[in-house]
Amino acid sequence: MASSGLELLLISAPQLAKGAWQTLSISASSIFFATLGGVLYGVLRNLGKRWLDVPLRVYLELFRAIPVLVWLYLLFFGLPIFTGTSLPSFWCAVLVLSLWGASEVGEVVRGALQSLPRGQREAGVAIGLNGWQLYRHVLLPQALKRLTPPTINVYTRIIKTSSLAVLIGVVDVVKVGQQIIERTYESVLIYGFLVLFFFLLCYPLSVASRALEKRWSYA
Repeated sequence: MASSGLELLLISAPQLAKGAWQTLSISASSIFFATLGGVLYGVLRNLGKRWLDVPLRVYLELFRAIPVLVWLYLLFFGLPIFTGTSLPSFWCAVLVLSLWGASEVGEVVRGALQSLPRGQREAGVAIGLNGWQLYRHVLLPQALKRLTPPTINVYTRIIKTSSLAVLIGVVDVVKVGQQIIERTYESVLIYGFLVLFFFLLCYPLSVASRALEKRWSYA
């Protein structure tokens, strides 16, 4: 029984590898864009400009209140109806996960920046730093310790949520697993592989988050 299960995994390895690459590509791309968008969001919210604050808060609440799955369906199926244009399923998943992730990362960045002593900003202004230099050289480096552990937790959520992309036609590792199950009926084996796959992706990030939080709490 064990040998037949191993044989099935070996036979299915190329197919599973392609699906795993799709999952990794969606996750990595979404994490990259979510990080960039989140830092930008956090900095803009920290400026305290009302004309910026209102639309950014609306954006935040939209992505907090509406499930990721609804956004996936809305963009993938609704965009062609209302605009006549469509996104490939891969990029639709990346866009939705990036926007959702940016709202989560952005709130972490905003909170970390606001937790810094006000004197840090005043000192930077006093020595002649402009806004960009102030954030690049003073505020963001100091906020990094506070924002890194919770941001890593957001990354693990992005990786796990990427599995929803299967519902708009992305042939990721979950979809490949379903295809193999439909062909072989080896559901326990394949779902066991999927559990192990996502565990090996997310657990190291969780360990890193806890280790950094513990290390920097004493710094």
